Amino acid sequence: MIFGGLMTLFAGIAAIAEDDVFVATRNYVFEFDLTGWGWVHLILGVVITLAGFALFQGSTWARVVGVALAGLAMIANFLWIPYAPFWAIVLIALYGFVIWALCTAPSPSRR
Repeated sequence: MIFGGLMTLFAGIAAIAEDDVFVATRNYVFEFDLTGWGWVHLILGVVITLAGFALFQGSTWARVVGVALAGLAMIANFLWIPYAPFWAIVLIALYGFVIWALCTAPSPSRR
């Protein structure tokens, strides 16, 4: 989660800092403001990174929050496909793996 959060954070910074970094696909089904999505990715990246660090404590609440945030990040990256298709698909797969890992890992009481 820490890696995914940092990558989402960096994508947000790149979108906010310079809109010329990303080229939007024309005639896509949906179209959003790139700077607005940059702020969404920046905030989501910070929160995901902090939740990733909270997972090192082994608390159940951090796992639940991690699954919810990874799901939100998957949706945000799906909507990010017109701007960075390859990177968005890589992060969707990464967050899918994060959800699987958080849901199938043994609870701290069973270790």
